Amino acid sequence: MAIITYYSTNRNLDGFSGITPFQKLVSFKDALLVGQAPDEGLFMPNRIPQLSLRAIKSLRGAPYADAAQLIAASFLSQELPEGELRTVVDDAYNFPVPLESVEGRKYIMRLDQGPTASFKDFAARMMARLMSCFRDKNSHLNVLVATSGDTGGAVGDAFRGVPGVSVWILYPTNEVSGIQKKQLDTIGGNVQAISIAGKFDDCQDLVKQAFTDPDLTPLHLTSANSINFGRIMPQIVYFVYAYAQLAEDDEEIVFSVPSGNFGDAMGCEYARRMGLPVKKILVPTNENNEFPNFLKTGRYEPVVPSRACLSNAMNVGHPSNLARFFDLYGGTIDRKGKVYKYPDREEMKRRLFSVSVSDEDTRQTIRKTYERYGTLLEPHGAVGWRGLEIYLAATGEEPLSVSLETAHPAKFPEEIKSLLNIAPELPASMEGLASRRGSALSMSNDYQTLKDYLISNLQSRD
Repeated sequence: MAIITYYSTNRNLDGFSGITPFQKLVSFKDALLVGQAPDEGLFMPNRIPQLSLRAIKSLRGAPYADAAQLIAASFLSQELPEGELRTVVDDAYNFPVPLESVEGRKYIMRLDQGPTASFKDFAARMMARLMSCFRDKNSHLNVLVATSGDTGGAVGDAFRGVPGVSVWILYPTNEVSGIQKKQLDTIGGNVQAISIAGKFDDCQDLVKQAFTDPDLTPLHLTSANSINFGRIMPQIVYFVYAYAQLAEDDEEIVFSVPSGNFGDAMGCEYARRMGLPVKKILVPTNENNEFPNFLKTGRYEPVVPSRACLSNAMNVGHPSNLARFFDLYGGTIDRKGKVYKYPDREEMKRRLFSVSVSDEDTRQTIRKTYERYGTLLEPHGAVGWRGLEIYLAATGEEPLSVSLETAHPAKFPEEIKSLLNIAPELPASMEGLASRRGSALSMSNDYQTLKDYLISNLQSRD
C-alpha cells in the first residue's frame, strides 16, 4: 500500500496577500519534525486509513498499547518497522486507562493516570519516542511548545533526558494553576519553562511566528502542540480503545470531549472517519464559546482576548485545530481565525454537537456528580460531563456514552476543597511535587524578545 503523505490546510490559498501556499506533500517523518507547514497551515494526511470492526473488536480485553499499535501502524507501516513501533508504544503506555461506570451506559474515561496526571501524557509520550526514532542524529532538535496548563508538563516530562532534544515551554503567567506551574517550572534538565506576560493565545501565536521565521530555520525548531499531527495521531487511540472495551455488537457510541484547542476532538473525528461507529462527537467548551456560536449562527468569530475560566487548559479563543476541522468539512481558516471558505456547516452539525458551559455550571456539575454518583471530576472533566448531560436531555436518547476526564482532580485541590470539602488524593505521579525546585524564565509578550532569546540560547548543530 502506498505511503500516506501530508498536505497543508493552506494549500489552496493562492492569490491571497502575505500567503505563499505550500503545495507539496511530505512524509509523516517530515510533518512530525517540522510541526507546522511553511505557509502556517497544519499538516493533514492525504488518505485516512480504514479499520475493520473486526480489528477494533479484537482489542476487547487487550492492553492499551495494542490499540496504540493498531492505530500507529495504520499510519506508519511504510515509515517505521513494526518491531520498532512496538517498542515505542510499549514504552509510552505503561499505566492504566480506567473506564469508570457512572450510571447505566454512561462512562468516564480517566485519562489522568499517566506521569503528569493529564491526558496530554498519551500524545506526548508517543510523540517524544517517535521524534527520537526519526530525528537526524547529527543535529540538535529544539521543541517549542505553548501550554495553557497541562500540555507543557506532559511534553516536558516525555522529553526529559531524551538525547539531542531540548524543550522550551511557553505558558501564560497568570492562567495556570499553582500545581501546574510547579510541574512546569521544575522539570529541569533539557526542559526550560518560559512564563509569558499574556494569554495562552499569545503564547500560541508566539510559537507559530517562530516556526515561520526564516531567521530561526537553522535552529531545527519543531512543535509539540496539537498543531503537530504527531500529537493528533496518538489521540485517535483512546476512542478506539474505549469502544473496543465497552461496545456490544456493532452499536454506535457518543463521545463527549471537553475542548480547548480541539486536538482530542480531532482525534475522535479521525477515529470516526477510520471506521469507528461514532454516533455523535460532543465538543463542549468553557466560556470561550467561539465554536458553539459558529455552529449556531454560521459566522465564526474568535474570542479575543480569550476568557479565563476554571478549566484553564481550555482557555482558547481560537482553537488551532479548527483549521483541520474546516478542511475536512470543505473549508479553510488560517491561524488568526480568518475564514477564507466556510465548511459545510450542516454536515458538521450532523456529526458534531457543541455547547458552552459556564464556570458556575462547571462547579455545580462537580458538586452534583460527586453527591449523586460518588464520581469525582475536576473542571475540564466537568465541562465534558455537563456537555453530555445537555446532549442527552436534548435528544432523549440513552446511547453508549463516554465522557473524557482529562486531568486528575488533585491538580485543582482548592476548587475541590471549596466545593466538596474534601482533599483529592494525590496520585503517585504527583507525590513529592511540593519539594521540587526550579523556576521559569519571565518574558514579555513580544515576539522580538522571544526571537532574540532563542537565537542566543538554542543549540544547533548541522
